[in-house]
Amino acid sequence: MKHVPPPDDTNAQRFELARVQTAALVIIAFAVVLFLLVQAQFILISLAVAIILFSLTADVISFIGRQRIGRLRVPNWLASIVALLLIGAALLTMTSIVVAQVNTVLQITLAYAERAPEAIAALFAWAGDDTEAAVLNSMRSIELSGYLRGAAGGATSLTQASVLVILFVGFLFAERVWFQTKLVAFTGNPAQARRIERIISSIIHRVNYYLLVKTGISLVTGAMTYVLARAFGMEIAMPLGVMTFVLNFIPNVGSIIATGLVALAAYVQFGDPTLTVVIFVIAGGIQFMNGSVIDPMLMGRALRLSSFGILVSLAFWGAVWGIPGMFLSVPIMVMMLVVCSHVPALRPIAILLSREGLPDSEEQLDKP
Repeated sequence: MKHVPPPDDTNAQRFELARVQTAALVIIAFAVVLFLLVQAQFILISLAVAIILFSLTADVISFIGRQRIGRLRVPNWLASIVALLLIGAALLTMTSIVVAQVNTVLQITLAYAERAPEAIAALFAWAGDDTEAAVLNSMRSIELSGYLRGAAGGATSLTQASVLVILFVGFLFAERVWFQTKLVAFTGNPAQARRIERIISSIIHRVNYYLLVKTGISLVTGAMTYVLARAFGMEIAMPLGVMTFVLNFIPNVGSIIATGLVALAAYVQFGDPTLTVVIFVIAGGIQFMNGSVIDPMLMGRALRLSSFGILVSLAFWGAVWGIPGMFLSVPIMVMMLVVCSHVPALRPIAILLSREGLPDSEEQLDKP
């Protein structure tokens, strides 16, 4: 019996049905991944931070391991232990400093709680007495104690996360000697394993460069904000400097929040609109100079991320992981850009994520 091919309409219907099924599966998979990201956010955030810290020190450990003291070479295990101890000490020290400054801000906030509603409402005096009264009633209706308890709880979880991060970093150091062997066994192709290793190395170099530059600029910005606050006799100069340093790691939004906090603290303490405007302008100038002039100059073409893509990444990871997600949004975006650049099926995503629409080529894998 002669075979009769199915009509074109049937093939078109099957193709359309397959497209609908694929789209439905993608949506379901995205929903499942999003659910897992939200439910396991504490562990995943700690793991992401541990990987970043591990990548920051892996090259240093390799460099130390290549050094010789006379005829003796520094053992790799000794370099790893020393690095882990230094990371643990630095992480716990920074956590204690941040928690201490947060507690200081909370205590001063309680002291200012009675004056803050009137001070904030006075900012809207230009709009009329009715508007000022409405803002005052709204501010007085806010239960400040609940927010303060939430902030204190966040500080406590920060200490717990630091301990978990140290444990993760320790296990990563223990496994690093077997990484290349596992990669070859996983891919079954030494050439493919070397290519994946180069992609991972490119991600590490770019994230490290971003973090080093961002840390330096944030440190300078925080120090300048501290000097500014001290020069005007503000009571919370040190907490404002520390908060500015931390908030500057949040792209775009962090500097705006830090400047607003400085101005708000100045207005609540002094109650002088003219002095507040002066402090606000100086703090804004510091942020603009460091964030919009020096930062892009030092970053150069190292990241080449789309500004709109950074905002989308910031909004998404902020919604999924909260404030920690905002801090991790740029490193995650860097990872996605490098990976998508070297996977042909995902290259259109890399075009959208890159600033000029020019994803990385194979020759750029080893470049920071």
